[in-house]
Amino acid sequence: MQAQESLYGLKQAPRQWYQKFDTFMISSGFTRLPVDQYCYSKWFENFYIILLLYVNDVLVVGSSMKEIVNLKAKLAKEFSMKDLSPAKKILRMKISREKRGC
Repeated sequence: MQAQESLYGLKQAPRQWYQKFDTFMISSGFTRLPVDQYCYSKWFENFYIILLLYVNDVLVVGSSMKEIVNLKAKLAKEFSMKDLSPAKKILRMKISREKRGC
């Protein structure tokens, strides 16, 4: 069954959606982490991006805000999504941010 043919509500729909998402991430130059198939990373010369997929939520972290914005724009073109405010918690863990100068 092709990703385009799967229908919301069918047993195979989540699997088809994940396969489409995985194909998109790999074709965008991301690597799936061997220890967690829902975690993707992409390393550049001076920065990195890590994307964590959890059920229907996506958490994107990285060292370049410009590249994070670019990735979110690419994801929005491919998938129906909302960009919520910066994450405060994930999996009951509080997220704190530090700004560091270079």
